[in-house]
Amino acid sequence: MKRSNRLVLLVGVFLAIVAFIAVLFLQGPTTPANEPVTELDTVVAAVDIPLGARITVDQVKVIKLPIASRNATAFSSPTQVLGKRVRQPVVTDAQLDASTFGDTAQGTILDIEVPAGKRAITVQVDQVTGVGTVIKTGDYVDMVVGIRADKFPVITTNPVDDTFTVVSGINGTSVKLLLQGMQVLGTLLPPPPAQAQGQEGQPPPGETGTALTGQQEIVALSVDAQQAEVIKFAQMDGEISLILRAGDDFLDPLTGQPIDPPPLPDPTTGIILKSLVDRYGVLPPELIETVLPAQARR
Repeated sequence: MKRSNRLVLLVGVFLAIVAFIAVLFLQGPTTPANEPVTELDTVVAAVDIPLGARITVDQVKVIKLPIASRNATAFSSPTQVLGKRVRQPVVTDAQLDASTFGDTAQGTILDIEVPAGKRAITVQVDQVTGVGTVIKTGDYVDMVVGIRADKFPVITTNPVDDTFTVVSGINGTSVKLLLQGMQVLGTLLPPPPAQAQGQEGQPPPGETGTALTGQQEIVALSVDAQQAEVIKFAQMDGEISLILRAGDDFLDPLTGQPIDPPPLPDPTTGIILKSLVDRYGVLPPELIETVLPAQARR
């Protein structure tokens, strides 16, 4: 075979090899057709996240988990959880799912983690005294207590025999915002009752609204020893209402983490009837002197 023919043959073989390699490169790695997916992206905690914190980008990461090990309501992207408030403490590498943010049909107290140096005490409220029973784990609340007039009787002493007589007609009702900035450790709502069609208290068909059913809610609060005593007294001899606070008031604006110690309580004066008259202009009844006609003597 001549040298020129051999050269042409070698060039042809070389070009064929180059073309084959190019085809493989353009096609990329081959995968079996219809290969089942066994792993999914899953958002987990990159650090321990305390109760009530808002999720920031540095607190989460994405890993691949087998489908069998992945929670049914787990998230796949950090954008789905950023800015949300956690309703339970989250440990490092734990999955973030719907329950992390309290997205459940009914709040249930299953396991409460009491912060170091604190106590847990429960308070029962309803739709009026508990902000419509929308208080959730991780929220912050204040407690206002009302003491009715019969708890503060005004008495007078008879100087003759030193006996006491209750003076009627004086309003002794007293209201005070006693405790502030308590964190909610857990809540418990009763299961929704089966509602009959057109049951009293339900909105008409086609209309939306909230029925005032007197629904109750149990709220577990994180308190110190002194606060526990105040709450117990108020439960026995007063009327309690919980006031829902803005959660961001108790978070560091830079880190999104709970402020420790929490902000100082706001000063309040408490309210009695005289306060309403003197400071808020409530009008007291006008006293009118009446001259009775002389009565004929018998």
